[in-house]
Amino acid sequence: MGMLSGLLKGAAAQKVIAAARKPENQAKVKGMIADARAKKGRKA
Repeated sequence: MGMLSGLLKGAAAQKVIAAARKPENQAKVKGMIADARAKKGRKA
């Protein structure tokens, strides 16, 4: 069961990486990262 879980996680990661390589998605990813950093800074 653990091996199957690992394979599924790997496939999901590959999809995310492939999507992140597309230029139209790179701006979205950068925005999400900036938002996450801003939220983290406010909590501290």
